[in-house]
Amino acid sequence: MTTDADAPLIDRAKRGDQRAFEMLVVKYQRRIERLIGRMVRDADLVADIAQETFIRAYRALPQFRGESAFYTWLYRIAVNTAKKTLVEAKRDPIVTESALGARGDEDETSRVEHELSHSETPEAVLASKEIAATVNAAIEALSEDLRQAITLREIEGLSYEEIAEVMRCPIGTVRSRIFRAREAIAERLRPLLDTRHGERW
Repeated sequence: MTTDADAPLIDRAKRGDQRAFEMLVVKYQRRIERLIGRMVRDADLVADIAQETFIRAYRALPQFRGESAFYTWLYRIAVNTAKKTLVEAKRDPIVTESALGARGDEDETSRVEHELSHSETPEAVLASKEIAATVNAAIEALSEDLRQAITLREIEGLSYEEIAEVMRCPIGTVRSRIFRAREAIAERLRPLLDTRHGERW
């Protein structure tokens, strides 16, 4: 069983302390909404799916055994809830322009944008936007499995083990998906960055 910093709140919530669960919601709501926002095009659905995620998590809390981190467990519920909503709405998961995390807070910016943010010349800003758009288009073009894996790894910062739990697949499969996603994105970026073949962002 893993040590989870959320364990005290989880224990209180399991005993019926709604305030404890509300604190967990406050802690993870923005991250969950960002995750969902990268899976759906319709921004109006994000809040609804996030709310449904926390409702499902609350109902399932008695079954949470702490075998994974709470946020890993919560991410899995969010991903499944988003997929279910999209299937019901007959929509395909599409990464939105916010996929690179540019929503105001520095900690939410993508690694690509963060690395480029230090140069503020007009040329650098234009190049940054062009690269960001290219990365976004490349992620959008990925299959759902590859897109989810690279999002959880590069944007959400989950470990390979955590991603394997979320996606319910072997860690070797996770590594393969992330490698293939990076290769596809690098292929789109090479004309812009003039990278040598074999280098990845």
